[in-house]
Amino acid sequence: MPGLVMPLGTTFEEANDFLYKESEWLLEKLNTLPPRVPFEDGAKVPLLGNKCRIRHLPLLPSEVCREGDELVVGGRDGEVRQRVTDWLTTLAQQKLTELAWQKTRWLGTFRPRVSVRDPKTRWGSCSDNGRLSFSWRLILAPPAVMDYVVAHEVAHLHEFDHGPDFWALVERLCPRHKKPKNWLSRYGARLLRYG
Repeated sequence: MPGLVMPLGTTFEEANDFLYKESEWLLEKLNTLPPRVPFEDGAKVPLLGNKCRIRHLPLLPSEVCREGDELVVGGRDGEVRQRVTDWLTTLAQQKLTELAWQKTRWLGTFRPRVSVRDPKTRWGSCSDNGRLSFSWRLILAPPAVMDYVVAHEVAHLHEFDHGPDFWALVERLCPRHKKPKNWLSRYGARLLRYG
């Protein structure tokens, strides 16, 4: 369910006024969202840019494994969604950590701590103490998109703003980064519709 994010210092009265005045625009935007794709038997989900079909086989052990272009999920019917989410999150943690460590090694810097979450408003972040955090949903995007987001956050370990030095470093870490950046702007909302 979408929520309204209020800028700091905004009152509930101002937020309600905004909702009232912009309700038609908001409904129009909500109606343009792609349909939700629940993690259930038969659903097709992207995995590193390739479509995989979820195949639920309840008599198999309660685990997920990839077999070609299928994600085979064992166990009870009511657990499919959580099992697939957990499996994708674990895979995202592994891939994002590997990428971040490769890029920091290339820069000759320390290995950052990497965490994976499910934020609704950003694909990655870099904290003041050098920890990187990413959306697990990047595992649903093409590999170049994941590479760009990791490069962006690793660049923040050295350049804290989005000035020319920052973008030059992103370019060094991820040549031709504009195409995946544009893909994320154009199609990123679709990744939030899975699960």
